[in-house]
Amino acid sequence: MSEKSSTSGSDEDVEPESAQPVEFGGVLSKWTNYIHGWQDRWVVLKNNALSYYKSEDEREYGCRGSLCLNKAVITPHEFDECRFDISVNDSVWYLRAEDPEHRLQWIESIEVHKAESGYGSESSLRRHGSMLSLTSAASSFSATSASSFKKGHRLCEKLAEMETFRDILCRQVDTLQKYFDSCADAVSKDEFHRDRVEEDDDDFPATSRPDGDCCYNNNGSKEKLFSPASPKGINGIDFKGEAITFKATTAGILSTLSHCIELMVKREDSWQKRLEKELEKRRHVEGAYKSAMHELKKKSHYGGPDYEEGPNSLINEDEFFDAVDAALDRQDKIEEQSEKVRIPRLTPVPPGDVYSSISTHRFATKVEEMVQNHMTYSLQDVGGDANWQLVIEEGEMKVYRREVEENGIVLDPLKATHAVKGVTGHELCHYFWDTAVRMDWETTIENFNVVETLSDNAVIVYQTHKRVWPASQRDVLYLSAIRKILATNENDPDTWLVCNFSVDHENAAPSNRCVRAKINVAMICQTLVSPPEGDKEISRDNILCKITYVANVNPGGWAPASVLRAVAKREYPKFLKRFTSYVQDKTSGKPILF
Repeated sequence: MSEKSSTSGSDEDVEPESAQPVEFGGVLSKWTNYIHGWQDRWVVLKNNALSYYKSEDEREYGCRGSLCLNKAVITPHEFDECRFDISVNDSVWYLRAEDPEHRLQWIESIEVHKAESGYGSESSLRRHGSMLSLTSAASSFSATSASSFKKGHRLCEKLAEMETFRDILCRQVDTLQKYFDSCADAVSKDEFHRDRVEEDDDDFPATSRPDGDCCYNNNGSKEKLFSPASPKGINGIDFKGEAITFKATTAGILSTLSHCIELMVKREDSWQKRLEKELEKRRHVEGAYKSAMHELKKKSHYGGPDYEEGPNSLINEDEFFDAVDAALDRQDKIEEQSEKVRIPRLTPVPPGDVYSSISTHRFATKVEEMVQNHMTYSLQDVGGDANWQLVIEEGEMKVYRREVEENGIVLDPLKATHAVKGVTGHELCHYFWDTAVRMDWETTIENFNVVETLSDNAVIVYQTHKRVWPASQRDVLYLSAIRKILATNENDPDTWLVCNFSVDHENAAPSNRCVRAKINVAMICQTLVSPPEGDKEISRDNILCKITYVANVNPGGWAPASVLRAVAKREYPKFLKRFTSYVQDKTSGKPILF
């Protein structure tokens, strides 16, 4: 991840309008579609927009998509700690970080860009020089309230009167304050002069002051003489007039306030009714909006990650089954078209001696153990075991199943028996094992490669199977060995075996893209020959191959049990018929190889 800042210098040099959030970029996994799933993309957060590129090196070619974050909704996933979704109207990006810490870092960065770059944010207010005041706050109410105040002329007039009374009252308070200050000064001066007169009386007789400042009363006492206050008060202020005016002003204010309260009380009921109507309308609109968005998301993003296989999938079991069934039908149609243009490969079948020897590679002991187990148990008759259930019977083909579940995962063993005319067990096992012709008859594989060749009759193969949405894509890593089983007596039929079982290899480690399945599969083919009439040579009409196919598969993942059983019941018979028909076509008209 990287961060780039477009600003430089100290904070004092940067103007408020030039402050922008820093650019933020890094690798995130983005959900593309149900075929390709999660893909790594280079994502850049800049200028209140989130853009993505296929890689960092391709930025110069332009982004592949962009979202404006003004109205974006960021939703951290409830269960996946690395995932978060960004939605703008009906457009949704599903994103995954490499760990929860990076997810938190991305979410915080996106929120910062929204807060700092969005219209009406603090920075945008600074850029536009907006000053919040009581007037602007009042004007930011809804248009309905503004129009209502325009209609309420009486209330506006009363508010104007209140403004006038406020100005008058302020002037009167100033005048009275000046008067009170003057009175305080006069009292201070009077006390000062009184103190001086008393000091002078102690030193001189009263009769020595003929200036009128001191005189005797009728009862012979001495008192200080002061001039009476002016009728206009101190500094020419008419205190009585000002008091009357102040009283009238306050009375006017109280009257106007009472009138305003009365008007508000009268209009309260009307406003309350209108509010209730608006709230009811809002509830209806919100309900309709939620329903519409739910349906839109269900239709537009039905292939999104929330609907794929998993413990928290939004798709129910019936919908899951229908989706898988429809996907398999589409694959069948594609396969029918591709079979018309498929060019068969010409691969010679090696002699049996190549496959009869026991190898000495590091898995040799495990291979011998698997071969012996299959020869011992796989050929046993299922008739005496009540746990086996016959699920398919089509001509010579019979498919049995035994229901087994472990920790909620279906582990049903499957066993199929079939009889095919005109081919030998050697030929059937060769084409089943040979990776050179695998794609000619196997239609469920997307790609595969040989990870390691252990010997002439054993290889390690990695293959991915085609995605069947909403199920997750599966991959398998297994060892495949072919073996000719040596006969213990002359009456034993010619027997061949191919066993495929899961192994681990450092060059094919599990990945998050696919669910790793575990398999233990065996195909045992026994060739039965009926004697030809007279001296005729053995032809393919005299050959019958008895096939026993067993499969123990742990699919992993979270697919519903009913879906897995239904898919197995549908696909295994198709696989056997498709494979045996392919071998019959390949060997028709060619020499018999035992």
